[in-house]
Amino acid sequence: MQLSVIILNYNVRYFLEQCVLSVEKAIQHLEAEIIVVDNHSSDDSCAMIRARFPHIKFIENKANVGFPKGNNIAVKEAQGKYICILNPDTVVAEDTFEKILNSQFVTLNAQLGILGCKLIDGTGNFLPESKRGVPTPWVAFTKIFGLYKFFPNSTLFNQYYAQHLNENQSGQVDILVGAFMVMTRELYEQLGGFDENCFMYADDIDLSYRALLLGKKNYYFAETTVIHYKGESTVKDGTYMKRFQEAMNFFYKKHFKGSLFFSLFMKIGIVFFALVKMFQGKVSPKAVPEQYLLVSDNEALREKLTAVLQKSVERTTMENGKIVISQTISKTKPTEVILEVDYLGFKQALVFLEENKNKSLTFKLLPPSSSFIIGSNSRNDRGEVIQI
Repeated sequence: MQLSVIILNYNVRYFLEQCVLSVEKAIQHLEAEIIVVDNHSSDDSCAMIRARFPHIKFIENKANVGFPKGNNIAVKEAQGKYICILNPDTVVAEDTFEKILNSQFVTLNAQLGILGCKLIDGTGNFLPESKRGVPTPWVAFTKIFGLYKFFPNSTLFNQYYAQHLNENQSGQVDILVGAFMVMTRELYEQLGGFDENCFMYADDIDLSYRALLLGKKNYYFAETTVIHYKGESTVKDGTYMKRFQEAMNFFYKKHFKGSLFFSLFMKIGIVFFALVKMFQGKVSPKAVPEQYLLVSDNEALREKLTAVLQKSVERTTMENGKIVISQTISKTKPTEVILEVDYLGFKQALVFLEENKNKSLTFKLLPPSSSFIIGSNSRNDRGEVIQI
């Protein structure tokens, strides 16, 4: 078997359903398997998996054992030569795994460590945590105080988000994000999997770093794009800073025997961020849609959405591989685009998000053979599900 895709779920039933649907499309030409692990969700995630995907491997934990242990449990059941650790709040393109497994980083590289890809949020914007450097005390300092933003071209300040590569450049990096990681099962087992003592924000850093210590090379692969609805794009408030501090403290104690310098500036950083947040106030979400544009060839679907949403819904189709937006769509009204995946495919939907980011549009996907639309109108929330 070529590939095992591991999806660890906790209380994100609709995102999980969409994720599995996208993965099924992406592995249809591969010898591959999907393994879903549920960490004792209180929603109906388990019932949904058993009813809609009875053919895939499913592990139902009787307690929330955490991200590292949940993934470790699944990998023990994996049969693939390669494994992909994948968050449930992601959407992959139909050719994501084929592109990765056929890339030179995988086929011609005996030193392959962990490979990640280009991640975007639900608004189509790039997530910088897709590629990172080792967060030494100095590198973490440049991140906490935002110095990487002011000196993006300086090797002294730009290491946290691996800014030696832009978002569309593939190449070697140090650290990948746990939302999407591909590696050989042999390497995962050699590393002992994720450290089950890790705190939030540290398990993927630790695994990536331990691969480097083995002499492996980690890579960022920009030739495929994956949506990650909930990543490091959360509001950087005091809670985030405390979790980040715990994660970095764990990492330094394990690999660098601690750092008094780091502890000092981290405490200063928490105060600094609290002050910034107080003066900035809350981030304003995008306006509630006043009109909708459905990309589909199904007129009955448009009529159904009009009834459910109680708003104007116009329908459009693709011409010459491009989605046509009618001149009747007002550019002054907040507009949400609903992309029917049965009509477009996941890859075309992802392309549309990237091409239309920052254009005063919001986006929802209607997954194949599903009765809900799903998406995120802001980087600062978990997203929205509307039953149809």
